[in-house]
Amino acid sequence: MPLRGRLALLAALTVAVAVAACALACWFLVRAQLFNSLDDALRDTSVQPRDVVDRLQSGQCSPPDRPAPNPFGATVQVVDVSGTSCVIVGRKLEVKQADIAVAKRDRAEVIHRSQGDGAGYRVRTTPVPGTGLAVSVARPTTEVDQSLRNLALILTLVGGAGVLGAAGAGVALARAGLRPVDRLTHAVEHIARTEDLAVRIPVEGDDEIARLSRSFNAMTGALASSRELQQQLIADAGHELRTPLTSLRTNIDLLVRSEESGRPLPEEDRRELLSSVRSQMTELAALIGDLQELSRPPGPAEGAEAQAAAAVVGLHEVTGRAVARVRPRGPGVTVTAELEPWYVRAEPAALERSVVNLLDNAVKFSPEGGTVDVAVHGGELRVRDRGPGVPESELPHVFDRFWRSPSARSLPGSGLGLSIVARTVRQAGGDVWLRRPADGGAGTEAVVRLPGAPVPPPDTPPGTGPDTPPDTPPDTPPGTPGTPPDVPPGAGESPGPTDGSGHGPGHGPGPGPGQRPG
Repeated sequence: MPLRGRLALLAALTVAVAVAACALACWFLVRAQLFNSLDDALRDTSVQPRDVVDRLQSGQCSPPDRPAPNPFGATVQVVDVSGTSCVIVGRKLEVKQADIAVAKRDRAEVIHRSQGDGAGYRVRTTPVPGTGLAVSVARPTTEVDQSLRNLALILTLVGGAGVLGAAGAGVALARAGLRPVDRLTHAVEHIARTEDLAVRIPVEGDDEIARLSRSFNAMTGALASSRELQQQLIADAGHELRTPLTSLRTNIDLLVRSEESGRPLPEEDRRELLSSVRSQMTELAALIGDLQELSRPPGPAEGAEAQAAAAVVGLHEVTGRAVARVRPRGPGVTVTAELEPWYVRAEPAALERSVVNLLDNAVKFSPEGGTVDVAVHGGELRVRDRGPGVPESELPHVFDRFWRSPSARSLPGSGLGLSIVARTVRQAGGDVWLRRPADGGAGTEAVVRLPGAPVPPPDTPPGTGPDTPPDTPPDTPPGTPGTPPDVPPGAGESPGPTDGSGHGPGHGPGPGPGQRPG
Protein backbone atom coordinates (compact mmCIF):
# COMPACT_ATOMS: atom_id res chain seq x y z
CA MET A 1 0.00 0.00 0.00
CA PRO A 2 1.46 3.42 -0.88
CA LEU A 3 2.31 5.87 1.87
CA ARG A 4 -0.59 8.20 1.12
CA GLY A 5 -2.98 5.22 1.30
CA ARG A 6 -1.60 4.23 4.69
CA LEU A 7 -1.93 7.81 5.94
CA ALA A 8 -5.54 8.02 4.69
CA LEU A 9 -6.37 4.67 6.32
CA LEU A 10 -4.77 5.77 9.57
CA ALA A 11 -6.77 9.01 9.53
CA ALA A 12 -10.00 7.10 8.82
CA LEU A 13 -9.35 4.60 11.63
CA THR A 14 -8.54 7.38 14.06
CA VAL A 15 -11.73 9.26 13.21
CA ALA A 16 -13.74 6.02 13.33
CA VAL A 17 -12.55 5.26 16.85
CA ALA A 18 -13.22 8.84 17.97
CA VAL A 19 -16.68 8.90 16.37
CA ALA A 20 -17.59 5.50 17.84
CA ALA A 21 -16.55 6.61 21.32
CA CYS A 22 -18.52 9.86 21.03
CA ALA A 23 -21.56 8.08 19.59
CA LEU A 24 -21.62 5.51 22.38
CA ALA A 25 -21.23 8.19 25.03
CA CYS A 26 -24.01 10.23 23.43
CA TRP A 27 -26.33 7.23 23.16
CA PHE A 28 -25.87 6.22 26.80
CA LEU A 29 -26.32 9.79 28.00
CA VAL A 30 -29.56 10.19 26.03
CA ARG A 31 -30.79 6.79 27.23
CA ALA A 32 -30.13 7.70 30.84
CA GLN A 33 -31.88 11.04 30.37
CA LEU A 34 -34.93 9.44 28.76
CA PHE A 35 -35.27 6.82 31.50
CA ASN A 36 -34.81 9.48 34.15
CA SER A 37 -37.66 11.43 32.56
CA LEU A 38 -39.79 8.28 32.49
CA ASP A 39 -39.00 7.59 36.15
CA ASP A 40 -40.00 11.13 37.05
CA ALA A 41 -43.29 10.62 35.20
CA LEU A 42 -43.91 7.43 37.22
CA ARG A 43 -43.27 9.31 40.45
CA ASP A 44 -45.72 11.99 39.39
CA THR A 45 -48.47 9.41 38.71
CA SER A 46 -50.97 9.75 41.58
CA VAL A 47 -52.37 6.46 42.86
CA GLN A 48 -54.19 6.67 46.17
CA PRO A 49 -53.72 3.61 48.38
CA ARG A 50 -57.38 3.72 49.41
CA ASP A 51 -58.48 3.48 45.77
CA VAL A 52 -56.24 0.48 45.30
CA VAL A 53 -57.58 -1.25 48.42
CA ASP A 54 -61.19 -0.47 47.49
CA ARG A 55 -60.79 -1.89 44.01
CA LEU A 56 -59.01 -4.94 45.36
CA GLN A 57 -61.73 -5.58 47.94
CA SER A 58 -64.46 -5.09 45.39
CA GLY A 59 -62.87 -7.73 43.19
CA GLN A 60 -62.05 -5.38 40.33
CA CYS A 61 -58.93 -7.24 39.27
CA SER A 62 -59.11 -7.01 35.52
CA PRO A 63 -58.23 -10.15 33.54
CA PRO A 64 -55.24 -9.60 31.26
CA ASP A 65 -57.39 -10.02 28.11
CA ARG A 66 -60.14 -7.61 29.10
CA PRO A 67 -59.54 -3.89 28.66
CA ALA A 68 -60.77 -1.64 31.41
CA PRO A 69 -61.02 2.12 31.99
CA ASN A 70 -57.74 3.62 33.11
CA PRO A 71 -58.27 6.56 35.44
CA PHE A 72 -54.60 6.46 36.49
CA GLY A 73 -53.07 6.98 33.03
CA ALA A 74 -50.77 4.01 33.65
CA THR A 75 -50.74 0.29 34.34
CA VAL A 76 -51.47 -0.43 38.02
CA GLN A 77 -50.86 -3.80 39.62
CA VAL A 78 -51.04 -4.96 43.25
CA VAL A 79 -48.56 -7.52 44.58
CA ASP A 80 -48.80 -9.36 47.90
CA VAL A 81 -46.06 -10.97 49.96
CA SER A 82 -46.55 -14.31 48.22
CA GLY A 83 -45.92 -12.80 44.79
CA THR A 84 -49.56 -12.97 43.70
CA SER A 85 -50.52 -10.01 41.57
CA CYS A 86 -53.81 -8.33 40.79
CA VAL A 87 -54.06 -6.02 37.82
CA ILE A 88 -56.12 -3.00 38.75
CA VAL A 89 -55.85 -1.47 35.30
CA GLY A 90 -53.74 -2.15 32.22
CA ARG A 91 -51.73 -5.26 31.38
CA LYS A 92 -50.47 -7.95 33.67
CA LEU A 93 -46.79 -7.39 34.49
CA GLU A 94 -44.07 -9.82 35.41
CA VAL A 95 -43.56 -9.79 39.16
CA LYS A 96 -39.93 -9.41 40.27
CA GLN A 97 -38.37 -10.37 43.57
CA ALA A 98 -37.82 -6.67 44.19
CA ASP A 99 -41.61 -6.12 44.06
CA ILE A 100 -42.13 -8.89 46.65
CA ALA A 101 -39.40 -7.33 48.83
CA VAL A 102 -41.34 -4.06 48.82
CA ALA A 103 -44.54 -5.87 49.79
CA LYS A 104 -42.65 -7.46 52.69
CA ARG A 105 -41.37 -4.01 53.67
CA ASP A 106 -37.74 -5.08 53.03
CA ARG A 107 -37.35 -2.19 50.61
CA ALA A 108 -39.06 1.18 50.50
CA GLU A 109 -39.22 1.52 46.72
CA VAL A 110 -37.91 -0.08 43.53
CA ILE A 111 -37.81 1.01 39.91
CA HIS A 112 -36.99 -1.56 37.28
CA ARG A 113 -37.82 -2.80 33.81
CA SER A 114 -40.35 -5.54 33.31
CA GLN A 115 -42.30 -7.34 30.62
CA GLY A 116 -46.02 -7.45 30.06
CA ASP A 117 -47.64 -9.30 27.16
CA GLY A 118 -44.35 -9.09 25.22
CA ALA A 119 -43.96 -5.35 25.71
CA GLY A 120 -41.40 -3.55 27.83
CA TYR A 121 -42.42 -1.47 30.83
CA ARG A 122 -40.77 0.76 33.33
CA VAL A 123 -42.14 -0.20 36.77
CA ARG A 124 -42.17 1.70 40.09
CA THR A 125 -43.25 -0.34 43.09
CA THR A 126 -44.16 1.21 46.47
CA PRO A 127 -45.79 -0.28 49.61
CA VAL A 128 -49.46 0.23 50.44
CA PRO A 129 -49.60 1.60 54.01
CA GLY A 130 -51.47 -0.57 56.56
CA THR A 131 -51.45 -3.63 54.36
CA GLY A 132 -49.11 -6.42 53.29
CA LEU A 133 -49.40 -5.26 49.73
CA ALA A 134 -47.33 -3.26 47.25
CA VAL A 135 -48.61 -1.34 44.25
CA SER A 136 -46.70 -1.25 40.96
CA VAL A 137 -47.24 1.63 38.57
CA ALA A 138 -45.83 1.05 35.08
CA ARG A 139 -45.50 2.87 31.79
CA PRO A 140 -44.47 1.33 28.49
CA THR A 141 -40.92 1.98 27.23
CA THR A 142 -41.95 1.79 23.59
CA GLU A 143 -41.43 5.46 22.91
CA VAL A 144 -38.07 5.49 24.71
CA ASP A 145 -36.86 2.39 22.87
CA GLN A 146 -37.96 3.80 19.55
CA SER A 147 -36.22 7.09 20.25
CA LEU A 148 -33.03 5.23 21.18
CA ARG A 149 -33.19 3.16 18.00
CA ASN A 150 -33.64 6.28 15.91
CA LEU A 151 -30.76 7.95 17.74
CA ALA A 152 -28.52 4.92 17.15
CA LEU A 153 -29.37 4.99 13.43
CA ILE A 154 -28.64 8.70 13.19
CA LEU A 155 -25.37 8.36 15.05
CA THR A 156 -24.34 5.44 12.82
CA LEU A 157 -25.08 7.39 9.66
CA VAL A 158 -23.37 10.52 10.90
CA GLY A 159 -20.39 8.52 12.15
CA GLY A 160 -20.08 6.63 8.88
CA ALA A 161 -20.23 9.87 6.93
CA GLY A 162 -17.60 11.32 9.23
CA VAL A 163 -15.33 8.33 8.71
CA LEU A 164 -15.71 8.53 4.94
CA GLY A 165 -15.10 12.25 5.06
CA ALA A 166 -12.04 11.71 7.21
CA ALA A 167 -10.73 9.14 4.75
CA GLY A 168 -11.22 11.56 1.88
CA ALA A 169 -9.63 14.38 3.85
CA GLY A 170 -6.77 12.05 4.79
CA VAL A 171 -6.16 11.28 1.13
CA ALA A 172 -6.20 14.98 0.25
CA LEU A 173 -3.93 15.91 3.15
CA ALA A 174 -1.56 13.04 2.41
CA ARG A 175 -1.41 14.07 -1.23
CA ALA A 176 -0.69 17.69 -0.31
CA GLY A 177 1.70 16.83 2.51
CA LEU A 178 3.64 14.28 0.47
CA ARG A 179 3.94 16.45 -2.62
CA PRO A 180 7.49 17.53 -1.62
CA VAL A 181 8.32 13.87 -1.03
CA ASP A 182 7.01 13.09 -4.52
CA ARG A 183 9.25 15.80 -5.94
CA LEU A 184 12.17 14.34 -4.02
CA THR A 185 11.32 10.84 -5.28
CA HIS A 186 11.10 12.04 -8.88
CA ALA A 187 14.41 13.87 -8.49
CA VAL A 188 16.12 10.77 -7.09
CA GLU A 189 14.67 8.61 -9.87
CA HIS A 190 15.80 11.18 -12.44
CA ILE A 191 19.32 11.23 -11.01
CA ALA A 192 19.44 7.43 -10.88
CA ARG A 193 18.30 7.27 -14.49
CA THR A 194 20.34 10.11 -16.00
CA GLU A 195 23.14 10.71 -13.42
CA ASP A 196 22.31 14.41 -13.69
CA LEU A 197 23.53 15.91 -10.40
CA ALA A 198 22.44 19.43 -11.35
CA VAL A 199 18.86 18.70 -10.25
CA ARG A 200 17.69 20.84 -7.33
CA ILE A 201 14.47 20.62 -5.34
CA PRO A 202 12.64 23.87 -4.48
CA VAL A 203 12.69 24.45 -0.71
CA GLU A 204 9.67 26.03 0.98
CA GLY A 205 9.36 26.68 4.70
CA ASP A 206 11.35 25.31 7.61
CA ASP A 207 9.61 22.00 8.33
CA GLU A 208 11.06 18.51 8.15
CA ILE A 209 10.33 18.21 4.43
CA ALA A 210 12.16 21.47 3.80
CA ARG A 211 15.11 20.22 5.85
CA LEU A 212 15.11 16.99 3.85
CA SER A 213 15.04 18.94 0.59
CA ARG A 214 17.90 21.17 1.69
CA SER A 215 19.91 18.13 2.77
CA PHE A 216 19.24 16.44 -0.56
CA ASN A 217 20.30 19.55 -2.46
CA ALA A 218 23.45 19.77 -0.37
CA MET A 219 24.16 16.08 -1.02
CA THR A 220 23.73 16.39 -4.80
CA GLY A 221 25.85 19.55 -4.75
CA ALA A 222 28.60 17.73 -2.88
CA LEU A 223 28.39 14.79 -5.29
CA ALA A 224 28.55 17.13 -8.28
CA SER A 225 31.55 18.91 -6.77
CA SER A 226 33.22 15.57 -6.06
CA ARG A 227 32.63 14.46 -9.63
CA GLU A 228 34.07 17.70 -10.97
CA LEU A 229 37.11 17.33 -8.73
CA GLN A 230 37.53 13.74 -9.87
CA GLN A 231 37.32 14.73 -13.52
CA GLN A 232 39.70 17.61 -12.94
CA LEU A 233 42.11 15.29 -11.13
CA ILE A 234 42.04 12.83 -14.03
CA ALA A 235 42.52 15.60 -16.58
CA ASP A 236 45.34 17.22 -14.61
CA ALA A 237 47.00 13.88 -13.95
CA GLY A 238 46.87 13.04 -17.64
CA HIS A 239 48.37 16.39 -18.50
CA GLU A 240 51.16 16.00 -15.95
CA LEU A 241 51.92 12.43 -17.02
CA ARG A 242 52.08 13.37 -20.69
CA THR A 243 55.22 15.54 -20.41
CA PRO A 244 57.58 13.02 -18.74
CA LEU A 245 56.17 10.18 -20.83
CA THR A 246 56.77 12.12 -24.04
CA SER A 247 60.32 12.94 -23.01
CA LEU A 248 60.92 9.38 -21.87
CA ARG A 249 59.63 7.97 -25.14
CA THR A 250 61.79 10.37 -27.14
CA ASN A 251 64.93 9.40 -25.27
CA ILE A 252 64.18 5.69 -25.56
CA ASP A 253 63.46 6.09 -29.29
CA LEU A 254 66.86 7.70 -29.73
CA LEU A 255 68.56 4.82 -27.96
CA VAL A 256 66.60 2.23 -29.95
CA ARG A 257 67.35 3.87 -33.32
CA SER A 258 70.99 4.09 -32.39
CA GLU A 259 71.05 0.36 -31.71
CA GLU A 260 69.02 -0.52 -34.82
CA SER A 261 71.04 1.68 -37.17
CA GLY A 262 74.35 0.36 -35.91
CA ARG A 263 75.59 3.86 -35.21
CA PRO A 264 76.23 4.00 -31.50
CA LEU A 265 75.86 7.32 -29.69
CA PRO A 266 78.89 8.92 -28.12
CA GLU A 267 79.40 7.56 -24.65
CA GLU A 268 78.82 10.94 -23.00
CA ASP A 269 75.54 11.45 -24.88
CA ARG A 270 74.47 7.93 -24.02
CA ARG A 271 75.13 8.49 -20.32
CA GLU A 272 73.13 11.74 -20.43
CA LEU A 273 70.20 10.00 -22.11
CA LEU A 274 70.22 7.17 -19.56
CA SER A 275 70.46 9.67 -16.73
CA SER A 276 67.52 11.59 -18.19
CA VAL A 277 65.51 8.38 -18.54
CA ARG A 278 66.25 7.47 -14.93
CA SER A 279 65.24 10.93 -13.73
CA GLN A 280 62.02 10.85 -15.72
CA MET A 281 61.15 7.41 -14.37
CA THR A 282 61.77 8.69 -10.85
CA GLU A 283 59.55 11.67 -11.53
CA LEU A 284 56.82 9.40 -12.84
CA ALA A 285 57.06 7.16 -9.78
CA ALA A 286 56.85 10.14 -7.46
CA LEU A 287 53.91 11.58 -9.39
CA ILE A 288 52.04 8.29 -9.18
CA GLY A 289 52.72 8.16 -5.43
CA ASP A 290 51.38 11.69 -5.04
CA LEU A 291 48.28 10.80 -7.01
CA GLN A 292 47.65 7.78 -4.82
CA GLU A 293 48.03 9.96 -1.74
CA LEU A 294 45.53 12.57 -2.97
CA SER A 295 43.15 10.40 -4.97
CA ARG A 296 40.98 9.61 -1.94
CA PRO A 297 38.59 12.40 -0.91
CA PRO A 298 38.58 13.09 2.84
CA GLY A 299 35.98 11.00 4.63
CA PRO A 300 35.14 9.26 7.91
CA ALA A 301 36.96 6.06 6.94
CA GLU A 302 40.16 7.88 6.05
CA GLY A 303 39.92 9.96 9.23
CA ALA A 304 39.60 6.77 11.26
CA GLU A 305 42.64 5.27 9.55
CA ALA A 306 44.70 8.41 10.17
CA GLN A 307 43.58 8.46 13.80
CA ALA A 308 44.59 4.82 14.22
CA ALA A 309 48.06 5.52 12.75
CA ALA A 310 48.60 8.68 14.81
CA ALA A 311 51.08 8.79 17.68
CA VAL A 312 52.57 11.37 20.00
CA VAL A 313 55.68 12.72 18.26
CA GLY A 314 58.00 15.63 18.87
CA LEU A 315 57.53 18.23 16.17
CA HIS A 316 61.00 19.56 16.96
CA GLU A 317 62.52 16.08 16.51
CA VAL A 318 60.67 15.49 13.26
CA THR A 319 61.83 18.89 12.01
CA GLY A 320 65.41 18.14 13.06
CA ARG A 321 65.43 14.92 11.07
CA ALA A 322 63.91 16.71 8.08
CA VAL A 323 66.57 19.43 8.24
CA ALA A 324 69.31 16.76 8.29
CA ARG A 325 67.80 15.12 5.21
CA VAL A 326 67.41 18.33 3.23
CA ARG A 327 70.80 19.95 3.88
CA PRO A 328 72.72 17.65 1.46
CA ARG A 329 70.30 18.55 -1.32
CA GLY A 330 71.20 22.23 -1.28
CA PRO A 331 74.94 22.46 -0.65
CA GLY A 332 74.93 26.13 -1.61
CA VAL A 333 72.11 27.00 0.81
CA THR A 334 72.48 27.40 4.56
CA VAL A 335 69.68 25.88 6.64
CA THR A 336 69.46 27.15 10.22
CA ALA A 337 67.24 25.56 12.86
CA GLU A 338 65.94 26.81 16.22
CA LEU A 339 63.78 24.05 17.61
CA GLU A 340 61.88 24.25 20.88
CA PRO A 341 60.17 21.13 22.26
CA TRP A 342 56.60 20.68 21.05
CA TYR A 343 54.73 17.39 21.08
CA VAL A 344 51.78 16.70 18.80
CA ARG A 345 49.60 13.76 17.84
CA ALA A 346 49.99 12.92 14.17
CA GLU A 347 51.04 10.19 11.77
CA PRO A 348 54.86 10.27 12.13
CA ALA A 349 55.84 9.32 8.58
CA ALA A 350 53.31 11.66 6.98
CA LEU A 351 54.32 14.54 9.26
CA GLU A 352 58.02 14.16 8.47
CA ARG A 353 57.27 13.89 4.79
CA SER A 354 55.30 17.15 4.93
CA VAL A 355 58.13 18.97 6.75
CA VAL A 356 60.62 17.67 4.19
CA ASN A 357 58.35 18.94 1.41
CA LEU A 358 58.33 22.43 2.90
CA LEU A 359 62.11 22.47 3.38
CA ASP A 360 62.77 21.12 -0.10
CA ASN A 361 60.60 23.86 -1.58
CA ALA A 362 62.48 26.49 0.40
CA VAL A 363 65.88 25.15 -0.67
CA LYS A 364 64.83 24.85 -4.29
CA PHE A 365 64.00 28.51 -4.75
CA SER A 366 66.66 29.92 -2.46
CA PRO A 367 69.47 31.71 -4.30
CA GLU A 368 73.01 30.39 -4.21
CA GLY A 369 74.50 31.31 -0.85
CA GLY A 370 71.05 32.02 0.58
CA THR A 371 69.67 31.03 3.96
CA VAL A 372 66.59 29.09 5.00
CA ASP A 373 65.47 29.68 8.60
CA VAL A 374 63.58 26.90 10.33
CA ALA A 375 62.04 27.44 13.78
CA VAL A 376 59.64 25.57 16.07
CA HIS A 377 58.22 27.88 18.70
CA GLY A 378 54.94 27.88 20.65
CA GLY A 379 53.35 25.15 18.55
CA GLU A 380 54.28 26.76 15.23
CA LEU A 381 56.72 25.53 12.62
CA ARG A 382 58.01 28.40 10.50
CA VAL A 383 60.13 27.93 7.36
CA ARG A 384 61.51 31.19 5.95
CA ASP A 385 63.40 31.44 2.70
CA ARG A 386 64.82 34.42 0.85
CA GLY A 387 63.83 33.53 -2.66
CA PRO A 388 61.80 35.58 -5.13
CA GLY A 389 58.59 34.97 -3.13
CA VAL A 390 55.01 34.35 -4.20
CA PRO A 391 52.82 37.22 -5.43
CA GLU A 392 49.89 38.05 -3.16
CA SER A 393 47.44 37.10 -5.91
CA GLU A 394 48.86 33.55 -6.04
CA LEU A 395 48.97 32.81 -2.30
CA PRO A 396 45.36 31.49 -2.13
CA HIS A 397 46.14 28.86 -4.78
CA VAL A 398 49.42 27.35 -3.61
CA PHE A 399 47.71 24.44 -1.81
CA ASP A 400 45.47 23.51 -4.77
CA ARG A 401 46.15 20.24 -6.52
CA PHE A 402 48.29 20.60 -9.64
CA TRP A 403 48.45 24.37 -9.30
CA ARG A 404 51.73 25.76 -10.53
CA SER A 405 52.99 29.31 -10.51
CA PRO A 406 53.42 30.73 -14.03
CA SER A 407 57.05 31.50 -13.18
CA ALA A 408 57.76 27.85 -12.30
CA ARG A 409 55.83 25.89 -14.89
CA SER A 410 58.98 25.14 -16.82
CA LEU A 411 60.38 23.24 -13.83
CA PRO A 412 59.69 19.54 -13.35
CA GLY A 413 57.13 18.52 -10.77
CA SER A 414 53.51 17.54 -10.30
CA GLY A 415 52.11 20.42 -8.29
CA LEU A 416 50.97 18.09 -5.50
CA GLY A 417 53.50 18.59 -2.73
CA LEU A 418 51.82 21.45 -0.88
CA SER A 419 48.45 19.70 -1.27
CA ILE A 420 49.92 16.75 0.60
CA VAL A 421 51.27 19.10 3.28
CA ALA A 422 47.86 20.70 3.76
CA ARG A 423 46.14 17.33 3.88
CA THR A 424 48.51 15.92 6.52
CA VAL A 425 48.40 19.02 8.72
CA ARG A 426 44.60 19.20 8.66
CA GLN A 427 44.30 15.52 9.50
CA ALA A 428 46.40 16.27 12.59
CA GLY A 429 43.97 19.06 13.56
CA GLY A 430 46.27 21.92 12.54
CA ASP A 431 46.48 24.55 9.85
CA VAL A 432 49.07 25.69 7.32
CA TRP A 433 49.43 28.87 5.30
CA LEU A 434 51.96 31.02 3.47
CA ARG A 435 52.64 34.69 4.15
CA ARG A 436 55.04 37.46 3.38
CA PRO A 437 57.89 37.78 5.93
CA ALA A 438 57.08 40.06 8.82
CA ASP A 439 60.33 42.02 8.34
CA GLY A 440 59.34 42.89 4.78
CA GLY A 441 62.34 41.10 3.30
CA ALA A 442 62.53 38.84 0.31
CA GLY A 443 61.03 35.39 0.18
CA THR A 444 57.99 33.83 1.83
CA GLU A 445 57.34 32.21 5.18
CA ALA A 446 55.43 28.93 5.55
CA VAL A 447 53.67 28.51 8.89
CA VAL A 448 52.34 25.21 10.27
CA ARG A 449 50.35 25.36 13.49
CA LEU A 450 49.56 22.10 15.29
CA PRO A 451 47.81 21.55 18.62
CA GLY A 452 50.03 20.04 21.27
CA ALA A 453 52.10 20.78 24.37
CA PRO A 454 55.76 21.49 25.24
CA VAL A 455 55.93 18.22 27.20
CA PRO A 456 54.68 14.77 26.18
CA PRO A 457 51.55 13.42 27.89
CA PRO A 458 52.31 11.20 30.90
CA ASP A 459 50.27 8.31 29.57
CA THR A 460 52.11 8.02 26.26
CA PRO A 461 52.27 4.28 25.47
CA PRO A 462 55.68 2.72 24.88
CA GLY A 463 56.71 2.79 21.25
CA THR A 464 54.53 5.80 20.37
CA GLY A 465 56.35 8.54 22.24
CA PRO A 466 58.35 11.38 20.86
CA ASP A 467 61.55 9.35 20.80
CA THR A 468 60.09 6.81 18.41
CA PRO A 469 61.25 7.64 14.90
CA PRO A 470 58.62 7.59 12.15
CA ASP A 471 58.44 4.75 9.76
CA THR A 472 60.71 6.50 7.28
CA PRO A 473 64.21 5.32 6.38
CA PRO A 474 67.14 7.69 6.57
CA ASP A 475 67.50 10.06 3.71
CA THR A 476 68.96 8.45 0.61
CA PRO A 477 72.29 10.09 -0.12
CA PRO A 478 72.67 12.14 -3.27
CA GLY A 479 73.50 10.16 -6.32
CA THR A 480 71.76 7.00 -5.19
CA PRO A 481 69.99 5.42 -8.18
CA GLY A 482 66.30 6.24 -8.22
CA THR A 483 66.70 9.30 -5.98
CA PRO A 484 68.50 12.02 -7.87
CA PRO A 485 68.67 15.07 -5.63
CA ASP A 486 68.82 17.40 -8.57
CA VAL A 487 65.31 16.60 -9.82
CA PRO A 488 63.13 19.39 -8.38
CA PRO A 489 59.45 18.97 -7.63
CA GLY A 490 56.64 20.48 -9.55
CA ALA A 491 55.71 24.07 -9.18
CA GLY A 492 53.28 25.31 -6.66
CA GLU A 493 54.08 22.85 -3.97
CA SER A 494 56.53 20.98 -1.97
CA PRO A 495 58.09 17.76 -3.24
CA GLY A 496 56.09 14.64 -3.28
CA PRO A 497 55.85 12.30 -0.34
CA THR A 498 58.71 10.30 1.04
CA ASP A 499 57.18 6.87 0.99
CA GLY A 500 60.11 4.98 2.49
CA SER A 501 60.75 3.09 -0.73
CA GLY A 502 64.03 4.74 -1.64
CA HIS A 503 62.53 7.38 -3.88
CA GLY A 504 63.33 10.21 -1.55
CA PRO A 505 60.94 13.03 -0.78
CA GLY A 506 58.71 13.04 -3.79
CA HIS A 507 60.77 14.01 -6.78
CA GLY A 508 63.42 16.35 -5.53
CA PRO A 509 63.40 19.77 -3.96
CA GLY A 510 60.17 21.63 -4.55
CA PRO A 511 59.27 25.27 -4.79
CA GLY A 512 59.76 27.29 -1.67
CA PRO A 513 56.87 27.74 0.70
CA GLY A 514 55.72 31.04 -0.54
CA GLN A 515 58.41 31.59 -3.12
CA ARG A 516 57.07 30.98 -6.56
CA PRO A 517 55.58 27.59 -6.05
CA GLY A 518 55.46 26.14 -9.43
